[in-house]
Amino acid sequence: MTAPTSPAAPIDPTTTDAWAELEAHHLEIDGSLREWFAADPQRAERFTHDAADLHVDLSKNLVTPRTVELLLQLAREVGVTERRDAMFAGAHINTTEDRAVLHTALRRPAGSSPALEVDGQNIDEDVQRTLQRVYDFADAVRSGEWTGVTGKRIETVVNIGIGGSDLGPVMVYEALQPLAQDGLEARFISNIDPTDAFATTQGLDPETTLVIVASKTFTTQETLTNARLVRQWLLTGLRENAALTAEQEPEAIAQHFVAVSTALDKVADFGIDPDNAFGFWDWVGGRYSVDSAIGTVLATVLGPDAFEELLAGFHAMDEHFATAPAEQNVPLLMGLLNVWNVNFLEAETHAVLPYSQYLHRFPAYLQQLTMESNGKAVRWDGSLATTETGEVFWGEPGTNGQHAFYQLIHQGTRVIPADFIAFATPNHPLKDGDQDVHELFLANFFAQTKALAFGKTAEEVRAEGTEGALVAAREFSGDRPTTSIMAPQLTPAVLGQLIALYEHITFVQGVVWGINSFDQWGVELGKQLAKDLAGAVAGDETAIAAEDPSTAGLIRYYREQRAQR
Repeated sequence: MTAPTSPAAPIDPTTTDAWAELEAHHLEIDGSLREWFAADPQRAERFTHDAADLHVDLSKNLVTPRTVELLLQLAREVGVTERRDAMFAGAHINTTEDRAVLHTALRRPAGSSPALEVDGQNIDEDVQRTLQRVYDFADAVRSGEWTGVTGKRIETVVNIGIGGSDLGPVMVYEALQPLAQDGLEARFISNIDPTDAFATTQGLDPETTLVIVASKTFTTQETLTNARLVRQWLLTGLRENAALTAEQEPEAIAQHFVAVSTALDKVADFGIDPDNAFGFWDWVGGRYSVDSAIGTVLATVLGPDAFEELLAGFHAMDEHFATAPAEQNVPLLMGLLNVWNVNFLEAETHAVLPYSQYLHRFPAYLQQLTMESNGKAVRWDGSLATTETGEVFWGEPGTNGQHAFYQLIHQGTRVIPADFIAFATPNHPLKDGDQDVHELFLANFFAQTKALAFGKTAEEVRAEGTEGALVAAREFSGDRPTTSIMAPQLTPAVLGQLIALYEHITFVQGVVWGINSFDQWGVELGKQLAKDLAGAVAGDETAIAAEDPSTAGLIRYYREQRAQR
């Protein structure tokens, strides 16, 4: 399989026949979810689809069969299928960096046929070779073969990264924490705020701590600063606890630090043995990398078997996206629904509400995936976007959110589409007396989407005995769009399917809007300015005076306050 040529310019969606028809359809669409369900007893069945282990009900979205028909026409006219196929085949669809986009190759099963060859490289062989190295390392740590410098087993793996090198591993670890090997835990450091490194290392024994430094270039300021802080903590602790001598320090660093990086010279300069560096490729974006060597911490603490199952889940959703008919293709349909919500219903934010405490970091993970991918005003050929793009993703686990922000979703003036995620089988089946608590939990899940869809009329409020001004306060408009995603249980495979689902949803939106979802130039300016400001923050008056008045004033305030303490 070789990579085809990627189309040079995006198709402006607003110039398509489908877009014009969608605009007219939006103005003409009539009725409510109550009326649509009453008129079509098969509506729920018609709009419900299965993708791998996920059961997805789209029926409570503000669409009719005609809406979906036009959205699928739009997808055809802007070439979603062609660009999807180009991505899977390794075309350089990351146009601003002239790179292939091959996170899907990270989860192709060993021995896939035909082999994927891109730019003269056998991608499958490269991926499997790296995976095997990661698994061998994980097995050595888990078995006790790999020890600290004093011979003690590793008990804690500290992952140091930021962005995709942190958010993905943290989210997956939190979601699958019950699978962690007894006596082995993971901790994570990302923020350059020294509080993060300080708090994360509290209570740890340097003799039983292993550190993974995850930075492709080994130049990321936050990650390298934190790595140096933890190196200092580890060496100080080893000197105090184990009488480590200066001559033993290089051995200690080599034994307690490994890297996920391809910059082997910089890895060696830090003191890490390059043989203990696990690489990944420029065709893997950070926010798409949790299933690469970035997941070394996961393979180590959760085990290679769990990681393999996670990869299999990713691949199952990839296969669905690549092969399912458009009318039943869940990532395609959900991506198009998001376009409908943003560009026609004028929704600006999107709530993701997992009814699973273990998924409490999933909304934060999706924030980077979606907003770093599609938060852009320029299309992949350099022209300005012709539509609104991107959504503000946010959320918290249910039922916590019900006692916080659901009020705004139910009765506010803004349209806030929401994805509800739940699992049929609980991780911990507990009872409160005779009450199955998971059933109580899911009753809330079902109730919220029902209330958001169908609301409560003034007549229904009055029938309950309410009169006067309270009627309006207790009335719910309904017609608040939601998608319900359910699965049998939160397993590594199901988690992989969920992550891949949102990867492909994001891709579909990006293609419709003509956006390159795989670069992130917007994060570069702040990083560069932070480097440029270092001298001013350190007290260089000439540098401070050269800044704008606001920045200079804030720096001077900081210097004054720091000096007083």
